[in-house]
Amino acid sequence: MSGVKCKIETTVPILKTAAAKLFANRSLFQEAIMEGFNVNYTHPYDDECAKCLEVNGGCGFDSHSSKPVCFCGDRVCVMSGILSGVTSAIVFIVCMVYASKKEVLFFKKYKKNEMKIQEVITNNGWMAPKRYSYSDVKKMTHWFKDQIGKGGYGTVYRGKLPDGLLVAVKVLSESKGNGEDFINEVASIGRTSHVNIVTLCGFCYERDKRALIYEFMPNGSLDNFIRKQGSEMANSRLEWKKLSEIAVGIARGLEYLHRGCNTRIVHFDIKPQNILLDKDFCPKVADFGLAKLCKTKESIVSMLGTRGTVGYIAPEVFSWNFGGVSHKCDVYSYGMLVLEMVGARKNLDSAVFHTSEMFPHYVYKDLELDKDENAFGATTEEEKQIARKMVLISLWCIQINPSDRPSMSKVVEMLEGPLHSLQIAPKPLLVSPTIAAEDSMTTSQPSETEDSMTTSKPLRVSLRHIGI
Repeated sequence: MSGVKCKIETTVPILKTAAAKLFANRSLFQEAIMEGFNVNYTHPYDDECAKCLEVNGGCGFDSHSSKPVCFCGDRVCVMSGILSGVTSAIVFIVCMVYASKKEVLFFKKYKKNEMKIQEVITNNGWMAPKRYSYSDVKKMTHWFKDQIGKGGYGTVYRGKLPDGLLVAVKVLSESKGNGEDFINEVASIGRTSHVNIVTLCGFCYERDKRALIYEFMPNGSLDNFIRKQGSEMANSRLEWKKLSEIAVGIARGLEYLHRGCNTRIVHFDIKPQNILLDKDFCPKVADFGLAKLCKTKESIVSMLGTRGTVGYIAPEVFSWNFGGVSHKCDVYSYGMLVLEMVGARKNLDSAVFHTSEMFPHYVYKDLELDKDENAFGATTEEEKQIARKMVLISLWCIQINPSDRPSMSKVVEMLEGPLHSLQIAPKPLLVSPTIAAEDSMTTSQPSETEDSMTTSKPLRVSLRHIGI
């Protein structure tokens, strides 16, 4: 055997301690082999089996697919990891579908509004306001540096157009509506051109970015000049002659909206805050977000929901028992506005609205014949006559029955006519009147009431001062 060589070699792992002994003494070869060696074993499906055990299943193996299987009794169950993965996938898909649907609806609405804007531009021709990009808006406002107003509608900034014209840029809140009010205002104001209607110089509509660009009004809103209590401009109350001129200007603006356009425009939100004053205190009717367009011959306006501001809203807007909604709603709001200008209207809490406050009955308590006291702070005879005229006309404007109110053309005529030709308006009942069908269907036509507002017989009216 000494000459025979082994041709087979086998490598066998041994322990480190046995290797040390064998290195010192080769005769211990068999002993080192017999000590064995350590083996570390990792099952390739341990994770899957652990997830199976989490759902109280039994871990098995499918020899055909060479994959582990989780058994729950006599059926195959879903392992927790797979279940969570499936759930996550479903949630992800649902979110993606919702986001995609929302994006589709947004672009659908955006495209619809875009078509309306293009229609406005086409219909108005050269009178159409210019469209600006949002980048242009940022430049004209110096990146929204000079803020001059803020409200629920958005924020107003002072700006300047490339030609040097000062403008007020109203940037609408992204969360405000779906663009209907914005399109409505562009469509309404884009049809107008009158000295007593604010000029819309341009607009921006770029995805969710919306802005309206108006001519800048240095004196702000009328609201700053007619409120006495708690106002920073308490010492800036306008003179009676100027108040009268402003009342006439507002009336002319509304007359134009109701009769001067090809399409009648009912504003629905006449109030001091929406009357702007230029450097010469010329009034401009503004904010057409709630305006309604209708054909000139239409007397009744179809409308869903209530429009306007509490304290200025005509009764018929709340209930058809008072009559049909028409341009006479603006006449009512105008009357309330003029009473506030004179100081005859109490400041109503906007959070409270009572039927008795629809008509200021307290004014009648201060209309007395043949007495000559200071009227609402007026001192000279001229001022007293202005105050009396404004109050008498406003009382006609706020009659409960819409057909009893004058048209804005008649209001202008009354304001420019003599005081002695005016009669005191009848004091209405607190309950809603019975409106005949023919009354509610002919509000666009001059009524006999307009003739009864004037008389050739002189009438001397005096007013007592009412504190606000």
